[in-house]
Amino acid sequence: MKRTIKEIDVNGKRVFLRVDFNVPLDDHGNITDMTRILVELPTIRYLVQNGAKVVICSHLGRPNGEVNKKYSLLPVAKALVNEFLGKVYFAQDCIGEEVEAKANSLNPGEILVLENVRFYKEEEGNDSAFAQKLARLADIYVNDAFGTAHRKHASTYGVAKLLPNAVGFLMGKEINAISSVINDPERPLVGILGGAKVGDKIVLINHLLEKCDTLLIGGGMAFTFLKAQGVQIGKSLVDEEKLDMAKQILQQAKEKNVKIVLPVDYLCADEFSPTAKAVKVKGDIPTDLQALDIGKKTIKLFKEEIKNANSILWNGPLGVFEFKNFNKGTIAIAKMLLKFKGKAVVGGGDSVAAIKKVGNTDKIYHVSTGGGASLKLMAGEELPGVEVIQNM
Repeated sequence: MKRTIKEIDVNGKRVFLRVDFNVPLDDHGNITDMTRILVELPTIRYLVQNGAKVVICSHLGRPNGEVNKKYSLLPVAKALVNEFLGKVYFAQDCIGEEVEAKANSLNPGEILVLENVRFYKEEEGNDSAFAQKLARLADIYVNDAFGTAHRKHASTYGVAKLLPNAVGFLMGKEINAISSVINDPERPLVGILGGAKVGDKIVLINHLLEKCDTLLIGGGMAFTFLKAQGVQIGKSLVDEEKLDMAKQILQQAKEKNVKIVLPVDYLCADEFSPTAKAVKVKGDIPTDLQALDIGKKTIKLFKEEIKNANSILWNGPLGVFEFKNFNKGTIAIAKMLLKFKGKAVVGGGDSVAAIKKVGNTDKIYHVSTGGGASLKLMAGEELPGVEVIQNM
């Protein structure tokens, strides 16, 4: 167990709080989805109420190590003003004498939001001198940015090496929820995997073969497994270099008594386009068509497995979710998970988007805030932003 903010005395201390405020903005700089800010409020409020001087650090967008006001965190600072009775200040940089002076002048319960840390290329390079400049702003380091916990950057790793540290409430919730379902599930545990390529999720698949009772595989990655079984897949996406790997995985699943369920019917099209007409196909796919979603019979098969489950892990869409004509499989599974009574963990951008599209995410045991980080944690991999934090 990693040390949390409840295990350290923050009263009167400057706390460097790394969060993930990579929020979507419209062309006028207005925040269009407050989720990443709202989920962070419990940690911020706890620090404020316990007398901390809070220095908030985040990235936003991909400014590629250069100052770009399009990616300024000023809108986030303004949003926080609306959430707090206390004072929220904004620094027009994230390092330097002026920023240090602002951090040093904070009173207990006050907040300083730093400008986008990725305006410096040294951030993503985990530059030690840059990390030392950030560390000068605080006495304690707290990482609550699960969405970047898989990155070994200056603000997610380097600073943590220099200061007494802990994780915030959001980070702790993410780690505990995902780890509990993978390592101590109520069985049967069913994994639902989607997305484009097998190669992107080899580590996850191999890990889940050790953990799951059943694996449901959809999305583009399913067709590498189907081709490995001799099914004709037409123009569907296939990872040719991973065909032998797919055969090995199918064999290992048999040996480990893990049930793998692959699609048996599909919604296909003659082109990869949002306006393409959906063509229903069962079994072999004609050479002039490509599958872009799972079909009704497959949805029914998947639902039967979900009904029998007590724990579920879902990562990746089951079709081309961004195309309205080919999101039916993903939406159907999302709706079913909203009614699921056991522990369901959902990670990955499109999977989370599907849940949000069809209902209240609060009905699900855990919807992760981090795509890449949740994928790695589900796969049993170490997250640098977590590994660096001291244990309790």
